[in-house]
Order: sequence, then C-alpha cells, then structure tokens
Amino acid sequence: GQGVDEPLSATGFRQADAAGLFLSNVKFTHVFSSDLLRAKQTAAAILGKNRFCKDLEIKYDARLRERKYGVAEGRPLADLKAMAKDAGEQCPSFTPSGGETLDEVRERARDFFEFLCQLAVELEQKEHGKLGALGRSSGTSGEQFVFPWTNHCSEVELSSEGSGSSMVLDANILVVSHGAYMRNWIGYFVSDLNCTLPANLTKSQLSSVSPNTGVSHFIIKLENGNLLKPKITCVCLNQDSHL
Repeated sequence: GQGVDEPLSATGFRQADAAGLFLSNVKFTHVFSSDLLRAKQTAAAILGKNRFCKDLEIKYDARLRERKYGVAEGRPLADLKAMAKDAGEQCPSFTPSGGETLDEVRERARDFFEFLCQLAVELEQKEHGKLGALGRSSGTSGEQFVFPWTNHCSEVELSSEGSGSSMVLDANILVVSHGAYMRNWIGYFVSDLNCTLPANLTKSQLSSVSPNTGVSHFIIKLENGNLLKPKITCVCLNQDSHL
C-alpha cells in the first residue's frame, strides 16, 4: 500500500537490475515513477542500465502510488483476505477501513493517463511546429525505438510502419508503478477504452497482478490529436522473461 514506504529488498534490487538489462536498448523519452521509495529505486535501477537514458530525469507522481489499503497496510495478505471474508466480500474488490475503493484507484489512473495523452499531443504539435509540412508524413520526426520482447509476445501488430521490432513514435514513456494499481489501470484500458489485447491472453492473466518488474507494453495512437478516443493496443502484459 501507501502507508508503509519500505525500500526494495535485496531480491527487489536484483529484479530491478534484471529489468534494466532487459530494457537497456530501449530509448525512452520520458520516465515517470510513483513517489514511493520502492518504485523510485526500481526506476533508478532501470535507467542505470540503459545505454541511452542514464541521465534522463525521473518525474515522480503521487497518482502512480499503490492502492491505499487503510487499516490493512503493513499486515499480511492473509489478514486482508480475512477482513474481506468477515465483511462477506471478496478480494480485491473489498475496501478496508481507510482504504481506497477500486473506483478511486481507477480515477487516479484515468487522470494520469489523460495527462500522458496531453503530453504526447503537445510534443507532436511542437514537433510539427519545428518541421513544418514535413513532419510525420515523411518520417523525419520522432525516434526509432527497438523493443526487446517481440519474440515473447503473441502475434500483435507492433507497427504498421515497420517490421515489428521498431517503430516511429512521438514519445516512448516508461511508467514505474505498483501491482494492484496497474491492474486497475489495465482494467480501465480494457473496459473503458476498448484496448486491443493479445489473442492468447486468458481472463486469469488479464486479472492477475504483475510479478515484480513485470513489463507491460501498450501502443497508444491519438488520431489527429483526439484525446477523447485513444486507440490502445496491448503488445504484452506482465512480461517476466527477464526474471
């Protein structure tokens, strides 16, 4: 949760380093992290292994914090499950006293995602202002990004512009957050924004919490800067081959 701001364990640092090596050839344009210590340390470890982005500024945002669990924070998961059972409810929909509801977590995720979309549109507009009529249509703007997990994912079309292993993007954003929060964010993508999912993804995989440093990759297209109708494709979900 939010109330116990513990650092990474030795295992956590090893996992973060492994994720950093896995992503070492991905050129990020922006990095955002939860402002909780374990996420900060994970983001720093990932950038520390990167060939291109070691000096990129990490921006910390409280909207990326883990779900608040109120009276259950700092206690074993078994206690949370017992509280839910006593209340006649199931985890994870149960909200302990003082905790956040799932709707409140989703609202945080929605707010942050809309902020990212606005950031991407402003970048694209700025790029067009620099390049005039050339811009995207000629392929002169944006960067070329190489993603390492092409072979680990289902046959999702990574890009209509390239071979699948690289593409032209206005922004390539790394977001470091937490398991329960990210599950709610992905639920928002699927239920509210009709995110396209890999064909081989099961319902249990969709509803499961990511392993530590699991990587999920989404392609977001904002046609003509339309913030209201983002087209979202999930390339991979909770990918953990680096662990």
